[in-house]
Amino acid sequence: MSTPSTSSASYPPVDDDPLARERAHLASSRSALRAMREDVEALDISDVTANWVNAQILGRQIEERIKALADLSDTPLFFGRLDYLHAPGAERAEGAEGEQFYIGRRHVHDGDGDPMVIDWRAPVSQPFYRASKKDPMDVGLRRRFGYTGGDLTAYEDEHLSDPAEAARTSKLLQREIERPRVGPMRDIVATIQPEQDEIVRSGLGGTVCVQGGPGTGKTAVGLHRVAYLLYAHRERLARTGTLVIGPNRSFLHYIEQVLPALGELTVRQGTVDDLVAHVEVRGTDDAAAAVVKGDARMAEVLRRAVYAHVSMPSEPLVVVRGSRRWRVPAYELEEMVRELLDRDIRYGAAREALPQRIAHAVLVQMERSGEAPDDRVQDAVARNSAVKAAVKEVWPAVDPAKLVLRLLTDADFLAEHAEGVLSEDEQKTILWAPPGSGRRPARSVKAARWSAADAVLIDEATDLVERTHSLGHVVLDEAQDLSPMQYRAVGRRCTTGSATVLGDLAQGTTPWATRSWEEALGHLGKADAVIEELTAGFRVPTDVITYASRLLPHIAPGLTPVASVRENPGFFDLRPVAGTAETVAACEELLRNEGSTGLIAADARIPALAEALTASGIGHLAPGEETTAETRLTLVPASLAKGLEYDYVVLDEPRAVVDGEPDERTGLRRLYVALTRAVSGLIVTHAAPLPPQLAD
Repeated sequence: MSTPSTSSASYPPVDDDPLARERAHLASSRSALRAMREDVEALDISDVTANWVNAQILGRQIEERIKALADLSDTPLFFGRLDYLHAPGAERAEGAEGEQFYIGRRHVHDGDGDPMVIDWRAPVSQPFYRASKKDPMDVGLRRRFGYTGGDLTAYEDEHLSDPAEAARTSKLLQREIERPRVGPMRDIVATIQPEQDEIVRSGLGGTVCVQGGPGTGKTAVGLHRVAYLLYAHRERLARTGTLVIGPNRSFLHYIEQVLPALGELTVRQGTVDDLVAHVEVRGTDDAAAAVVKGDARMAEVLRRAVYAHVSMPSEPLVVVRGSRRWRVPAYELEEMVRELLDRDIRYGAAREALPQRIAHAVLVQMERSGEAPDDRVQDAVARNSAVKAAVKEVWPAVDPAKLVLRLLTDADFLAEHAEGVLSEDEQKTILWAPPGSGRRPARSVKAARWSAADAVLIDEATDLVERTHSLGHVVLDEAQDLSPMQYRAVGRRCTTGSATVLGDLAQGTTPWATRSWEEALGHLGKADAVIEELTAGFRVPTDVITYASRLLPHIAPGLTPVASVRENPGFFDLRPVAGTAETVAACEELLRNEGSTGLIAADARIPALAEALTASGIGHLAPGEETTAETRLTLVPASLAKGLEYDYVVLDEPRAVVDGEPDERTGLRRLYVALTRAVSGLIVTHAAPLPPQLAD
């Protein structure tokens, strides 16, 4: 291994120093990237667009291409090099000369079109992640580069096809994994491991579920899979769309720079609440009501309530056209209605089809009488006032929000459609004003204080009426916290596409948290998904994850503990304290280190800690706000800690974190999340006794 390092501008001659040659290639690559960007900026589209709309579309595409070609000065343009023994794809004849490829975040070519940097997603780049001494994949040399900011400062070589060289752990790889985290989440293209790469490069046609404990990189794997799929299937996904779903705004803000750093600017991000925003959410449910509303059985209650609006015709229909009268018998109308019901198509689609069926029956009679009607006549009959009145009577329009409002406020209506599905107690639990409560139900959709769970019910009812638009690929992160009805809402967005489901059963902190991935994937409509488990921990230090794993038998029996692969065991300390002053002192101590620090505490203790920090003159941020050189401490309510990471963490009062939840198991899971946010070190401060589950 060679790891020369320098901060001087006087480099040795290029011909004499490998590092100088690599720096020269970096400089040439940056120049080539700049030329590629200038070529796009110089494009004149005035003569190639047929109209204003095409000009706008093409102009927007050019703007996105210019952004994608931006050279980020503090981001390495390439991070590795592969020297093949033979040219990839060529006959491996004796004496045949191999090729050399630099692996980076995006493709860069020179003025002649020859590649200077190969996109990490290209097939020829795959051995950078997968090759080993056991399977060198025709690679003679794998070189990793070390950077300080944007300056190339070191390199490290592995001669994979040399039997005399022993396999070893990459020091640069370890250094990159342990590099301090300041600001939002960054990409991991330089450190993707073989088991992660297999998931990243899995095909678009299948859904993948990734169970991964803290620090296993499951979120990064999901985001990099999106980037890979956009590279491999760009035209298709540009047409069908991609979406990343996170648990909250703070989390989405934390990850929002990963895909743009990889040159991908078109991926939408949002929460489940964003997907189902049919009404304004102003209310909340207690845990019992939210559990019932989130139960998959509610889908059957809603289906019954929607289709209960259909009634069988009892009178014949008479259509008048000019001097002629055409009669459609009641039994024939009933046959049409039953046929549409049997086809199990959307309520709204069937309602639109019914007038055309009636019109067709009238046209058949016209033809039998010697007339020759065409499609225009059929459309005119379908719009006939008598036909429209009959359809309105038999198959009336349904407003999804009004339907859900009636279910939640009309005990008799709910009982009729929940019979045999929900118990009487469950029905009372979700009624807004059950009989005898003395509460007045909401009178209108706008006046109702809808909860997040209610919005999901409206989304389900909306899909029964009209099909939800499906995307090409959806990434669902922190999936373990979704209810069955929320899974169904996400599944509707990828019925004709695929999904990447990411989560950790041990970190489920909602009353309806996922019990098994097989069950969750069934609700998602992806029962045939492949379930992968990541157990190698790259983020959380050994001493920290070992301590946190004491909780696993109590919160997720049978789950494989994460095994840290980091050589640095990290810093871990348990400190009994007398009050918040000592907790603040622990923050001051950790802030002397490089990188970010998080102070995580039970939600109820956040105001007192904020006051103590301010009194001590320590500036602090809220989750999702970017750290700066001056302010590197984030005060994090335990309820928002999931998915976030900090170089150093102070965890305040574990007992309070547990007691802040409605039940002990949920509280212990919340504590497990809080314990596993540190990358380099953790201090646990407590005045109250620790939860007994953390004892040896």
